Amino acid sequence: MRNVLISGAGVAGPTLAYWLARNGFRPTVVERSAGRRSSGNPVDVRGPAVPVTEAMGVVPRLREVATRTTRMVVLDGAGRPVTTLKTPATTGNEVEVPRADLATVLYEAARDDAEFLFDDTITALEQDEHGVDVTFDNARPRRFDVVIGADGLHSVVRRLAFGPEREFVRPIGIHVATFPLGEPTDHPRDLLVSNTPGRLVSIHPSREEALVAFIFRSSIVDFDNRDIVQHKRIVTDAYAGLGWRVPDLLERLEDTKDLYFDSVSVVDLPSWSRGRVALVGDAASCVSLLGDGSSLAIAGAHTLAEALADGSGFARYEAVHRTRVMPKQRAINRAAAMLVPKTRLGLATRNAAARLWPGGL
Repeated sequence: MRNVLISGAGVAGPTLAYWLARNGFRPTVVERSAGRRSSGNPVDVRGPAVPVTEAMGVVPRLREVATRTTRMVVLDGAGRPVTTLKTPATTGNEVEVPRADLATVLYEAARDDAEFLFDDTITALEQDEHGVDVTFDNARPRRFDVVIGADGLHSVVRRLAFGPEREFVRPIGIHVATFPLGEPTDHPRDLLVSNTPGRLVSIHPSREEALVAFIFRSSIVDFDNRDIVQHKRIVTDAYAGLGWRVPDLLERLEDTKDLYFDSVSVVDLPSWSRGRVALVGDAASCVSLLGDGSSLAIAGAHTLAEALADGSGFARYEAVHRTRVMPKQRAINRAAAMLVPKTRLGLATRNAAARLWPGGL
């Protein structure tokens, strides 16, 4: 089982490729995008991801591209401060990095020892007891010993090997849209977060260019993942009539060409492997509402590489990594209630609690 195909060059894919190469495997990574992605809000590298990135030697590089954020300023719907909190990545050995930069750093670590096929995707998988025959959209068909889906919430590998997305993906009734502001923020150290019932808007200073996020409750379940015009309309309708900087941000949303939009969902499969095909990262167990998804993807990819290297295989990988993922998935509704309270009472209760949280300034 030495030739491994990995679908997805985001976070889990390059991490897995790096560790497989160092254990004598020959990894190939196929990525639908033509190059490195630019969208996505900052994420924290924390918890079980920290020792993995330290062992990869990429922590100095991560610190180079880290955001400058030191605190979160919670605002009410009119922009008045409610409380101020230290951000987790300002303490200890955690680091906050724009997701696109995290993916780039991990790709840079892996690219010399793995084959990368950009602007391509898997269209068919046929496996037997000895390997998997893979058909690509552009590249010639090839045979691999193992295929790993690290291709996110809407995983192609999961659909081809496990079944339709609707059988495993459960939206929780929250949507997220992110895009670059187009300029630096006036608050270079502050993550500004404004809430109204069922709605959140944030401005993250990032580094040279601030990032905007709309996170909101919605009953919409049917939308086209690639229809940016539809995505803009959904967000604009959800935030119409709100105050603070929302009108200006909606105008900028209308002009942007770099918009990420999706539903927040839980991926739940009875098994993360089927024969010689397995899943890792969001494809296996999406849980990314509060920034844990990237760290779990790094840790899961490392655990999978170790399990393949020592011969214990998919079963050990899944047994170890589920213990990290399951508590996060069970807490997703509680996290959603904290991040985007549904009602005025819920928002008032959250704000009162926030004033008492450790890390308050």
